[in-house]
Amino acid sequence: MVDVTTFASETDTQTLTGQMIVAGTMVTGAGTEVRGFDPAAGTALEPAYRHGDLAVVEAACAAAAEAFGPYRATTSAQRAKFLEAIAANIEAAAEVLIPRAVAETGLPHARITGEVGRTCGQLRLFAAVLREGSWNGARIDSALPERTPAPRADIRQRTVPLGPVAVFGASNFPLAFSVAGGDTASALAAGCPVVVKGHDAHPGTSELVGRAVAKAVADAGLPAGTFSLLFGSGRKLGTALVTDARIKAVGFTGSRSGGTALVAAAAARPEPIPVYAEMSSINPVFLLPGALSTRGAELGAAFVGSLTMGSGQFCTNPGLVIAVDGPDLDTFVAAATEALAQAAPTPMLTPNIAKSYADGVRDLEGAADVLARGQAADSSTACQAALFSTDAAGFLASDVLQAEVFGASSLVIRCADADEVASVASKLEGQLTATVHADDSDTAEAARLLPVLELKAGRILFNGWPTGVEVGYAMVHGGPFPATSDSRTTSVGAKAIERFLRPVSYQDVPKSLLPSAIADGNPDHLWRLIDGRFTQD
Repeated sequence: MVDVTTFASETDTQTLTGQMIVAGTMVTGAGTEVRGFDPAAGTALEPAYRHGDLAVVEAACAAAAEAFGPYRATTSAQRAKFLEAIAANIEAAAEVLIPRAVAETGLPHARITGEVGRTCGQLRLFAAVLREGSWNGARIDSALPERTPAPRADIRQRTVPLGPVAVFGASNFPLAFSVAGGDTASALAAGCPVVVKGHDAHPGTSELVGRAVAKAVADAGLPAGTFSLLFGSGRKLGTALVTDARIKAVGFTGSRSGGTALVAAAAARPEPIPVYAEMSSINPVFLLPGALSTRGAELGAAFVGSLTMGSGQFCTNPGLVIAVDGPDLDTFVAAATEALAQAAPTPMLTPNIAKSYADGVRDLEGAADVLARGQAADSSTACQAALFSTDAAGFLASDVLQAEVFGASSLVIRCADADEVASVASKLEGQLTATVHADDSDTAEAARLLPVLELKAGRILFNGWPTGVEVGYAMVHGGPFPATSDSRTTSVGAKAIERFLRPVSYQDVPKSLLPSAIADGNPDHLWRLIDGRFTQD
């Protein structure tokens, strides 16, 4: 590590330095040099960043471990105020942050502006979760000393944070799934220090947000190790993070190969730890006969709007359309084909992502029928949308057709009848979403399909489109493998905090030593499960 500068709360947080943030210290790496890249202009951006080495990982993890004790001892109110300060700092940097994120991703200004709002909204959601208090999981089974044949002890339960968490920033959401995104917000809310590995696709954006977080840490008087931001290769620095004994959980959004590699590395540790990886999903859309009959053309045009949004670089992009073959499906395809032909090429996030998309489309061209292409791409980083078709048998027999293609590409599966639709549904891999378009006349078929989809997806939606994930209390952004590595959790919404907590029981602990969440008199005014009944008493 070289060129070390101490970070203070009054430090300029909006001037890029090309440095990492290691427990409140600005650090220049000594490894591979990387720069942000403007995919719209085709030019590299200043400043240069250098990857960190194993010494950087050691310093960040040691600081996080040291910070864990005092940080987890903070009150819910203190952590809530801290999260709100991060949000305020990000908003204060918006004038610089938004243009930088636009330049590094090629995403439109309005999209990035919305993502700033979503990122800050997530932070404030978890502040509200902390103040509401049910995350404590407070339960009390009162002592029954007279019970026979054996008395019952006084047993109480609450949750505690796991420990320092490693978070891997995503390529496609430079804010909402990155340095201060949902993984970081939920881990910090739980009481866990965070070490972030920023994504090489948007290092400047990552630094700006990292500085906003570091300023909030300093202003709150929290231990500097509460937050660190590193850059480095996934294979070297990322693996070192996941296998460091002081890291107790991992949040990841990215490719299936990257996620499974981290899961394997974490499982091979002497002390295995959970990796909450969001990975691969093709998000099937089921068009039931009644809906196709009454609004097939309308659905075709709306589908293309969802497919091409953000060059299709969403984990919830509708990559499959499944329906019974016939004239009504032809109407849908005709409308989709017409809309797709008018779709202009748009820049993809990075040259590597653009190349992977082109390779994936080329594979589909060899395995399915081409229905339509968008307007021809005018650069190597632009996305030319694509729509393909096959029958159910062809889909189920082909690994290529069942693989995710990250970008604006989708496949229509023509089924012989409702039984074949159900058969395709039952043989799908795990998904983040499953969408059903149905009219009243489709109720019976929808009722048949719904139990199948419950086993396949984390979010089932009717008469909408999967792109766009609401951040709230009821949202699930997860699903069975390979959508995620752990289908019991969500990476979006209030329940995401539960990933970084574990339950602890307190049996006959002296009342003077009980944590306030489970103390007599309910000093935190929580809803608690007491002897099987929820109460605030």
